Amino acid sequence: MEELVLDLLQENVVILLAALFLIVIVLKGVKIVPQSDKFVVERFGRLHSVLGPGINFIVPFLDRVAHKISILERQLPTHSQDAITSDNVLVQVDTSVFYRIIEPEKTVYRIRDVDAAIETTVAGIVRAEIGKMELDHVQSNRSALITTIKASVEDAVDSWGIEVTRAEILDVNLDQATREAMLQQLNAERERRAQVTRAEGARRAVELNADAELYAAEQTAKARRIEADAEAYATSVVAKAIAENGLEAAQYQVALKQVEAMGALGQSQGNQTIVVPAQALEAFGDAFKMLKGRG
Repeated sequence: MEELVLDLLQENVVILLAALFLIVIVLKGVKIVPQSDKFVVERFGRLHSVLGPGINFIVPFLDRVAHKISILERQLPTHSQDAITSDNVLVQVDTSVFYRIIEPEKTVYRIRDVDAAIETTVAGIVRAEIGKMELDHVQSNRSALITTIKASVEDAVDSWGIEVTRAEILDVNLDQATREAMLQQLNAERERRAQVTRAEGARRAVELNADAELYAAEQTAKARRIEADAEAYATSVVAKAIAENGLEAAQYQVALKQVEAMGALGQSQGNQTIVVPAQALEAFGDAFKMLKGRG
């Protein structure tokens, strides 16, 4: 009886050990990889495979997960480096790079410190690119500079299995001496523009005055021309009348003017006594006769 119980115990222990071994095999052989990770599997110390998200199977005791790599996008801390532009201006550039690991088998076996390597690469590329540009171009063409830096960094880190998603230039700082020089230049430029504006205003005022004087002269000349045309027309009318009616028409016109002059003298204010020479009276008499004859 005791031997039977002992046999049963031994069998149960064997079954229990087999179950435990099976559980260990399952735990060792089945790997569930999260969506945001990739697992690098080694076999006898060498790269064997890369496990993607989901359920994966490996050979227990032969294969092991050596590296668990997150494939989420990462941001490097803001890094500052000095650079000298082509016009010899010292600037301090603050940069930030976003990247993610797409081939972890390259990253873990080709580079030890990814962040430090990328920062060093970015610093060298930024110095090289800014060294090709003048300060004004650095400030005005920041987007083009960012695109160039991103492309250069991508080429440099391609062998590390890394994808650079974004590269940003956060700020471009100048030393105090350069800032003061730029401020003086800005003030000088503002003063120059103000002087140009004042000069333009004075020139415009002179032009307007000249235009006004020219317009007045033109109007005066036009009035004189109209007056001369009127006199010429009157003269032509008198000449035509003389040509058609002879001397009598001329005498009639003279007589008419004399009568009008006498009427004006009579209507004038002041002394109403008018002394007229005898010859003038005879002339007026002739004029009245002619006017009476015309009437």
